[in-house]
Amino acid sequence: MRPARLFAFAALFAACACAFAERQVIGKLGQSTASTNIYASSTTRSRVYYHLKPYEYVVVQTSRSAAWLRVLLQNGVYGYVPADKVAKLPYDVTADVPATRPGPSVASRNGSALAQYSLNFVGAPYQWGGNSTMTGIDCSGFVKQIYGAIGVSLPRTAAEQVSVGQPILRLEDLQSGDRLYFWDSRRGKVGHTGIYLGNGYFVHSSSGKGGVSTDYLGAKKWLKLLVAARR
Repeated sequence: MRPARLFAFAALFAACACAFAERQVIGKLGQSTASTNIYASSTTRSRVYYHLKPYEYVVVQTSRSAAWLRVLLQNGVYGYVPADKVAKLPYDVTADVPATRPGPSVASRNGSALAQYSLNFVGAPYQWGGNSTMTGIDCSGFVKQIYGAIGVSLPRTAAEQVSVGQPILRLEDLQSGDRLYFWDSRRGKVGHTGIYLGNGYFVHSSSGKGGVSTDYLGAKKWLKLLVAARR
């Protein structure tokens, strides 16, 4: 099979009006050896992005866990697949990787558009103090970057960000794009943040999940820790 045909599922970025980097190696060619799922994070309890059939080709990268491989999806999002279900072949996959991803209009500052834009980065790796969705980013860095795409400059840490913006006092008043802030009892201050997506879900850069992922705000864990929301 010619390499160009191997992009039917993974690794093709949509054309956009942005600068392109030089052609880069984006992973190794992989082939599923059995039916399996591609998950949002490296656990079978996370959201399923896609069901792989046997012998489908994917673009894979190593992950922090030897039991999982990171998979680059067609829309640029990263997923995870059990390493024992995919054979990593000795072939590099290259592509013209866009230097930036198109964001929501600065003029509109539409919460729904911002929330949708944030999902482009699901699967980006976590790094404490990190500011890059390519090499690693933490929760407040992620929120700061997403809001920066619509021209809103936020402070760097969650504890500082929580004082900025219009307070949302009731859960039923939450709208897509609102910022959520969670208490860190170990540090005795606001220590985590994310962006509300709607329908009870939010997106955040989570150390526990190893990167940007979605979670259900209605879960007891998150409701217990939620202390503020801002618009």
